[in-house]
Amino acid sequence: MKKQKTAWRLLAKALGEKASKCDKEADKVAIIRLLVTLQILVTNFFIIYGVIRVNHFPIDKNQKVEVVIDASTLPEYQTPPPKKTNRPFEFE
Repeated sequence: MKKQKTAWRLLAKALGEKASKCDKEADKVAIIRLLVTLQILVTNFFIIYGVIRVNHFPIDKNQKVEVVIDASTLPEYQTPPPKKTNRPFEFE
């Protein structure tokens, strides 16, 4: 039992300074901090896994993306009118 209590105290101290003089309250705060830390670690794991999976293990290596632009529906390009320069401290 002594070894577990020592491990818990070390873990609680690693999460941050003691939140209260009361041990029960400080332990509750340490548990909340531990849960938040574990949630962050799990989230980071899934983000890293997703990046590695998409970039290094594609589902279909022969998969191609084709983009078709129909230029017949685009209007003619018109150059924008020249902008007038602003005087100092004047804004449009």
